[in-house]
Amino acid sequence: MNGSTIIPIAVLVIIFGTVATIVVSYFKLQRHRADAAAMAEYRKLAERINVQQETVSAQLAELGDRVKAVEKLLHSVG
Repeated sequence: MNGSTIIPIAVLVIIFGTVATIVVSYFKLQRHRADAAAMAEYRKLAERINVQQETVSAQLAELGDRVKAVEKLLHSVG
């Protein structure tokens, strides 16, 4: 091989390497975006569950108070 054939081959190798790097970077970016979207959805779900859990805890506390009142009433009658 002489110098005139090495240059075009080197240019092609550089071009193919660049294209391959761009394609890999694109798919990494897409995966990162999907991960970020999934994490945001997970945070929303966790917040909703936390609010629901607080509501259930408050309702259980209220029911506990009612049961205690009924027990007290039963003890006063009996």
